[in-house]
Amino acid sequence: MAAGAAARTASVSRKTKETEIEASINLDGTGTYDVSTGIGFLDHMLEQLSKHSLIDIRLRAKGDLHIDFHHTTEDTGLALGECLTKALGDRKGIRRYGSALIPMDETLTHVALDASNRPYLVWKVNFSRPKLGDMDTELFKEWFQAFAQTGGLTLHVWNQYGENNHHIVESSFKGLARALRHAVEIDPRAMAAVPSTKGVL
Repeated sequence: MAAGAAARTASVSRKTKETEIEASINLDGTGTYDVSTGIGFLDHMLEQLSKHSLIDIRLRAKGDLHIDFHHTTEDTGLALGECLTKALGDRKGIRRYGSALIPMDETLTHVALDASNRPYLVWKVNFSRPKLGDMDTELFKEWFQAFAQTGGLTLHVWNQYGENNHHIVESSFKGLARALRHAVEIDPRAMAAVPSTKGVL
């Protein structure tokens, strides 16, 4: 971030009858994370998101895990996406687009996104198992959908091939991280411009 530029940080507090979440991010961080959702595998994925995007993430979530993991998973995506939108502000100066092709052993996943403020998810990811540990694999789509919705992202995730379900999920989160890192970086050639011919995103 250029000297004298405003900090691109945001915090969100979200409380419902199902979850209580406190989240904060710094888009110009170093990939420092402090995450606790009560769901070990989700924690691991959000840590990967922070580490590989260089976005600092702090998140605390308490949810109705005695029912299942759905509400906590979805609501953490909503909260982090809302943080992203707040931190981006008018989205002036960002590169806007980002993509990453992530290999992980036998798995290859492609993630492409447009930080356009037009939420849309294309999810071409299939799993051969209904659960990873205690977590339903169908919930990963719910997290990506929630994050894209409140984050204002057109987001495409395509697992091109893979056998290990852990690798498929992790490569999806790492792909999101790397694509997001590029998309939200400030473009030194257009720091004062909104990256759209409409003049607004």
